[in-house]
Amino acid sequence: MARPSSSHTDLQHDVPRETQPDLIVASLVDQDAVEIPIPATLVDETNDQSPGSLDSGSLASGTLAAGTLDSPVDSDGLAAASVPTASVPAAPVPTTSIADDESIQPTRLRRGLAFLKWSVSGTFSLASLIVILAVLTAIPLLQLIAFGYLLDVAGRLTNGAKFSESLPNLHRAGKVGLAALAIFLASLPTQLLVHWESVAQLIDPGSAQAASMRMMAMIACFFAIGYLLWAWVRGGSLKHYLWPQPKRFLRQAWRPRTYHAAVDSLWEMTTAFELPRLFWLGLRGFVGTLIWLAPATLLIAANRNGKPGAAGVIGAVCIFCLGISLLYLPMLQAHFASVNRLRGLFAVRTIRRDFRRAPWAWLLAMVIGLVLMPIPLYLLKIEATPREVVWLPCLVFVAFILPARIAEGLALRRARSKPEPSGTWARVSRWSVRLLMLPVVGTYLAFLQLSQYTSWDGLMTWIQQHAILLPIPFMGGV
Repeated sequence: MARPSSSHTDLQHDVPRETQPDLIVASLVDQDAVEIPIPATLVDETNDQSPGSLDSGSLASGTLAAGTLDSPVDSDGLAAASVPTASVPAAPVPTTSIADDESIQPTRLRRGLAFLKWSVSGTFSLASLIVILAVLTAIPLLQLIAFGYLLDVAGRLTNGAKFSESLPNLHRAGKVGLAALAIFLASLPTQLLVHWESVAQLIDPGSAQAASMRMMAMIACFFAIGYLLWAWVRGGSLKHYLWPQPKRFLRQAWRPRTYHAAVDSLWEMTTAFELPRLFWLGLRGFVGTLIWLAPATLLIAANRNGKPGAAGVIGAVCIFCLGISLLYLPMLQAHFASVNRLRGLFAVRTIRRDFRRAPWAWLLAMVIGLVLMPIPLYLLKIEATPREVVWLPCLVFVAFILPARIAEGLALRRARSKPEPSGTWARVSRWSVRLLMLPVVGTYLAFLQLSQYTSWDGLMTWIQQHAILLPIPFMGGV
């Protein structure tokens, strides 16, 4: 009988026969392709076992998950089997729910803080925008800028802009409001020292305490000016007011180019407000609206002639014509702002087609724009306020009229994003809204008629309609 090879002999001496199947299993786990001689006696003993099992007998018989061992048998009855690389995937590392919770909690915290920051910043910017528009409304001629801005909001929404894009320069308005708030807070120490100086001067004129207070007030004033200028040079955000960055101040404050860049940034911010464009838009919108309000002008003239009979007849006709105008005028203003052409204020056919597409949205916008928002403001027109604080009622007027303009723009945007409906329900909707529009406009005209007896400006209230014109309570203060 032929002598086995040296490799076979070494393996038989080094590794016992009963442990050879265990080595094969270990080779599968390690995923290494090795050649292990398997005695034929083991093959004969394990032929009766189930080929699908993963025990030592099934492995010795050559039946594996990866394939069948087809090694030839030599003269000594030993089979040289080549075990292929087993495709056993590595066991995944288990992840615990504690780790998931630890990873989710910081994410939720960051999202919550980001939402809080966005809410506070957006609210402050919106409040600053309303204050700026109120101040402009209280100044003659600049009122047209505020009126143009309100029209522009409705026009942007009509053209399909997102709600976040419908308020232009909202972020810049927040910066202006933050600067105004910083000036107010920075001036408080100076005002307090000046007050103490005046008190010391009254108690002991020419005293050293009064002189020291005066000097400290001057130092505080110059320090506040320098602090604010340095914050504005760096961008004017909240973090720039809270932390002055002293190292950067020492490196850049003495360089002229630092302030040259600040001047350029200020100019870019000023031009970004587009004040000339808004003024021109407001002026054309104001003139076009006055044309639609021609019946109101005739009504004022008829009541001032002192003829009750003629005034009654002319007044009834004028109020009827004015009611027809109000059915279309708010939407015509939004359409005019969207196309930026004066003839857009007289495109009645276009507006009627828009009404057919979304009559219920139209009704909701008219209820907001003619009833819910403007009517409560007539209470502020009863008594005029002093000229120094005339912007305070304008603040309320702007805060109420801005949502009305947004509602009108959204109604037109919805109408122009839908095809014209057809069918019985569409006809029923259109005629139902037409009937419901009559009490809406009638309610507005009733309060307008009443306001000529309660308003500070009397008959001029027919022209000073804040729902469709300038958002001001009266022409001027007392």
